[in-house]
Amino acid sequence: MTATAPIVTLIVPGRDIGAFAPAALDSLRAQSETRWRALLIDDGSVDDTGEIFAAAAASDPRFRSLRHEASRGLGAARNVGLELVDTPFVGFLDGDDELTSTALERLLGTLAETGSDFVAGAYVRSRFDGESYVAGRVQPWVSAATSPARLGTTIMEHPRASANIVAWSKVSRTDFWSDLRFPEGVAYEDQVVAQLMYTRARAFDVIPDTVVRWRLRADGTSITQSRAQLPVLRDYLDALRGGIRVLHEAGARAAVTARLELILAMDVPPLVEIARTHADPAYSAEIDAFVAEIEALPEHADVRPDPALTAALAW
Repeated sequence: MTATAPIVTLIVPGRDIGAFAPAALDSLRAQSETRWRALLIDDGSVDDTGEIFAAAAASDPRFRSLRHEASRGLGAARNVGLELVDTPFVGFLDGDDELTSTALERLLGTLAETGSDFVAGAYVRSRFDGESYVAGRVQPWVSAATSPARLGTTIMEHPRASANIVAWSKVSRTDFWSDLRFPEGVAYEDQVVAQLMYTRARAFDVIPDTVVRWRLRADGTSITQSRAQLPVLRDYLDALRGGIRVLHEAGARAAVTARLELILAMDVPPLVEIARTHADPAYSAEIDAFVAEIEALPEHADVRPDPALTAALAW
């Protein structure tokens, strides 16, 4: 622990993640860059998440704990945190994921070097092997977005950056968020925000370093594991539509094409598999309508299927 003034705030929301929150907090404590503060936001948990967050705040002044008595959703929790940030930089960490030990050092060090609006790093999935969670490899679409390092770039210069749509792989200058907030009351709230970040930035950086281990929960309760539910599917497709729209309206044609290639290779096939055995015909109808919309976009003419992305589905 250090008395040095913090330079970055991590917003850490979570709901019913008591089994995983200690590892997330330990990953903050283990950072080689110690000038951080963390806002721990318990979003209406009914397990011991709130107690874990409160205990962390009681034992380390770098943590501050807040609680929503009723769940308001991930977007709202992040927005509450953004209103409280008073450091020059801000980042996000979901309370069931983990930072790698040099994540903040590398992300902040890059921004100090370049002066860019934000920096994005790579991430890996962490899967349960029967005994513990084990980090996998950087997937092809993540690598395409973050490797090699590009400093002071733009979405026009680096369209494949648009594949990195998660909030928690990035650190930004706090003033970049002055008029930017997450949608509330929906799932997949970070996809549109990520594309707004890319299109609004004067310049951003990408680095190939793995900065987050993203936990794929063994009990299947992660939002990304709930796409068989029709309301979740609708939120998911709306988020994809919204991200494409942001890029399209910004005139980032190559980025739209890159997103369409990735969506058709990685997002649509698993949904089609679910639809084959889904009891509600509305599920298939939603997917069919979405694919038809994609195929009607002018950028679809530029799509070239990438076998490496398709093969990655098997992982």
